[in-house]
Amino acid sequence: MKQDLVAKDRADSFLRMIRLGRRGRLKVYLGYGAGVGKTYLMLLEGHRLKDEGIDVVIGLVETHGRPETAKLIEGLDVVPRRRQEYRGHVLDEMDVDAILQRRPEVALIDELAHANVPGSRYPKRYQDVQDILAAGIHVITTLNVQHLESLYDTVEKTVHVKVRERLPDTVIAEADEIVNVDLTTEDLQERLREGKIYPPDRAETALANFFTTSNLEKLRELTLREIASQIDLRRRGSDEEENEPAPDQVMVCLSSRGPNSEALLRYASRLAGRLNRNWYAVYVQTPSEEPTVIDAQTQQFLSGTLTLAKQLGALVFTYKGEDIADTVLRFAREYRVGHIVLGYPGRVPFWRRLLGKKSIVEQLIAKSRGVTVVLLDTRPTETPAARAEAGLPPIVKPTRAAPSVSAGPLSLSYLLSSRRIIIWDRPVDKDPVLRALAEVAAKDLEGCNADAILAAVRQREDQGSTFFNEGVAFPHARIEGIARPVMALGLTRKGVVDESAGKPIELVFLILSPAHLPDMQVQALALASKAAQSQQLVQSLSSVRNAEEAFSAVQDWEMLRGPRGIESS
Repeated sequence: MKQDLVAKDRADSFLRMIRLGRRGRLKVYLGYGAGVGKTYLMLLEGHRLKDEGIDVVIGLVETHGRPETAKLIEGLDVVPRRRQEYRGHVLDEMDVDAILQRRPEVALIDELAHANVPGSRYPKRYQDVQDILAAGIHVITTLNVQHLESLYDTVEKTVHVKVRERLPDTVIAEADEIVNVDLTTEDLQERLREGKIYPPDRAETALANFFTTSNLEKLRELTLREIASQIDLRRRGSDEEENEPAPDQVMVCLSSRGPNSEALLRYASRLAGRLNRNWYAVYVQTPSEEPTVIDAQTQQFLSGTLTLAKQLGALVFTYKGEDIADTVLRFAREYRVGHIVLGYPGRVPFWRRLLGKKSIVEQLIAKSRGVTVVLLDTRPTETPAARAEAGLPPIVKPTRAAPSVSAGPLSLSYLLSSRRIIIWDRPVDKDPVLRALAEVAAKDLEGCNADAILAAVRQREDQGSTFFNEGVAFPHARIEGIARPVMALGLTRKGVVDESAGKPIELVFLILSPAHLPDMQVQALALASKAAQSQQLVQSLSSVRNAEEAFSAVQDWEMLRGPRGIESS
């Protein structure tokens, strides 16, 4: 059968990938809806790998009553599910501990975006999969495009469906291989009528609601766009010239009470993905919004917004300043930002306009040079779907930014050294951590002393602490007189005790870059952020015994991040 031959070719490709690496590799079958054949093809590949002598198990597969899918389970080892009680009901979930104990070479795990039963190890299945990958087990999984976090608003506006089970875009961006499982909308609807997706009594209802031709075509288009975006991202990521930093990073400005901040973040995430650039979420804390001033509900809203920004892949910063526009522009200059994304501003009262008062957007337009300001309509009473889908045109005349000084591509192992890694096995305060890291960094920087480094880092921390990013901190400074960037890493087993954060801060990346090469700071921050988001690397660092082992873990992680592929069915 042609389908079997296609599955064999894909299995051979993944088989070669398995034998090349020691870390777990992730392969995703991506589709635009239920019934396109994602689980079926995943199981076919499982059989092919087993025939090649690979130890394959089914971690979890949902057949949804489809006989063809259920038949393919036969002949493959199945890890029994874990039973868990919730609100008087006993539910079956994937048993992660059993998979880790079984230690197969490959685990087949369906529905990557699934939300686990409350009380499970993690809230989402993709987090379970990250643990399995970190243990060196390869995973093949399935996903529908509408479950990507950045597409939530787009899907709601075009298909009129609120997708509740979502995962960060970084999960699919880090996948080693993506297979586009495509099927014409007519064929999918015919499969539905034949009872191959849902029972016949549900087919007509489904055809009249979610499975309309218009909805399916829009979702199929989103999938093809996502695949094209991933192909472009991987192509440019492998091109050495594209690894050179450019002054067109993306930043999104957040407000503690801004309407529809989620839409703002998702738009910025998609924009950064199209440009293949880093992006930043920046909240300017004015004196009127100090934690001791704003109410608990506003603090909770702000915390949720910053958490979503991190999940979408942003580097999150809180800056302190009385003038929001000046603070935003200062950040944009320091971090080589080319696109500033803002939500719709509130109206400035007429009497204040008579006194010359302007909105933040107007101030940014008047003062920015070489920066494109993008204004997204986030007003709750108006939802122009076409503009939100396509993105707003620039509202400021675009001027060419000053040419950047290219520093060439960097790597984490180049910036680090085992001499600049410190491990604390006891609780430690922030200041001793910064001082110790500054001292080891100064030893490798000619003509620069630890006091000067510490003063520069403290000055940056006074503007807004970098010690809050969900278990990771990125203190950094641009230093006069140094010729190359340097990084020091602190591993704090018991956390930084005098800094309040959502979870204990266990990784501290101190980043020092030449003052005359601002692009180096941008690139070094991006490298540190990517490392901190790798659960495999974080887990490896949590178990090292000394600095030499920690540096080896970083080198292994970089070496094993091989090329990623995308296929189409």
